[in-house]
Amino acid sequence: MATPASIRNHPIHPMLIVFPIGLFIFSLVCDVVYHAGSANPFWKGMAFYSIGGGIIGALLAAIPGFIDYLSLPEGVVRKTATLHMVMNLVVVAIFIFNLGLRYNAAPRSEILGVVLSVIGIGLMAGSGWLGGALVYEHGVGVNVPRERDLERERDRQIPRRAA
Repeated sequence: MATPASIRNHPIHPMLIVFPIGLFIFSLVCDVVYHAGSANPFWKGMAFYSIGGGIIGALLAAIPGFIDYLSLPEGVVRKTATLHMVMNLVVVAIFIFNLGLRYNAAPRSEILGVVLSVIGIGLMAGSGWLGGALVYEHGVGVNVPRERDLERERDRQIPRRAA
């Protein structure tokens, strides 16, 4: 089922989600490098700015995601999409809280920030699983080819015999 938030039949939401996913994971990598012995403040700062960029990216990805959500029919697909959306909102809330902890720079909260990142990334993985189910099991955002496209594809697959 095609989605309304698309550009030339390409859904926008899947194009944008890679940024917050990558930035949130990179922030955890920066934390590990910092706490595993480097103690270079560069990595601490990079984790902070990666979380900030991830939050912005997540909010931007949520706009076309919500537009697509509004077009879904009631039933299993809508319930799965609702859980996907709620989990993503929780992830963003966790990272906003995490960013606030880091901004206040309380030394005792450094490990809590890492723990929040791990929890947020774990929830994000679960939500991503649901997003994959929406696409691969329920066809959300998938444009079904027209009949003639199917015929063309079938003609390509039939081996031709020499006359």
